[in-house]
Amino acid sequence: MVDPAEQAVRRAIDTMQENLGEQLTIDDIARAAMFSKFHFTRIFQRSTGVSPGRFLSALRLQRAKQLLVSTSLNVADISLRVGYNSIGTFSSRFSRSVGMSPTTYRRQIGFGGRIPTNTPTQLAAVSNARVYGEVDAPCAEADDQIFVGLFPDRIPEGLPARCAVLNRPGAFCFETVPVGAWYLLAQSTSVCPEARAQVPTVCVGTEGPLTVRRDTSIQIDLALKPIQVIDPPVLLALLNSREAAVARAGAAAQSSDRAAALVPGERRAA
Repeated sequence: MVDPAEQAVRRAIDTMQENLGEQLTIDDIARAAMFSKFHFTRIFQRSTGVSPGRFLSALRLQRAKQLLVSTSLNVADISLRVGYNSIGTFSSRFSRSVGMSPTTYRRQIGFGGRIPTNTPTQLAAVSNARVYGEVDAPCAEADDQIFVGLFPDRIPEGLPARCAVLNRPGAFCFETVPVGAWYLLAQSTSVCPEARAQVPTVCVGTEGPLTVRRDTSIQIDLALKPIQVIDPPVLLALLNSREAAVARAGAAAQSSDRAAALVPGERRAA
């Protein structure tokens, strides 16, 4: 049985999704959830980990990402469709959250070539602390890559303080983690081979906030699960795990061919 508060939050998110081009207020969204504004804000934050305003902003940028790779609309039209009256404001927020400009995101078909991190000079204090653990991904395919990163906020956007890309579920370790409060966020993207449209299934895991002091050592184990309506969107442009899996398979095939070429006599006897 779904919790009444979560049902209200889901109604609110549906309202956001249906009106991304409108100038929604918290009062509008609270009415859709059938709660007072103040009570609604509390239950929304408790269910999603972020405020309604932050969630709405993330949904708008997520829709913009989808439109950039699935339509020929220009950036100005897309910015209007997701509720931005200023293309400059839209481009600035998109670049800060996704890690590249809307034009670059479209050109790269929604994927980043690499995932940069903040450098020590951009962070307040680097320490000897470390965050480590293991990622379990029962919803991921064998060849999927898994992104793991430390972010200052519940929504994975902008540059992570530390990050890693795992070729399979397993261990990760971040050294010299900056002092502060961080969220550990992980995501995998799997593609079902039987799906005609090759629709990706996004799996996510979150833990935090983690309080990191100068010499702390924190162990966190994450279990990924399919992303839900109440999970904040993943805004950071990640690597194309499907292309990476194909590249690894191609490299393995080439290695196998080279090995077979070295033993032609055995191959003829087979």
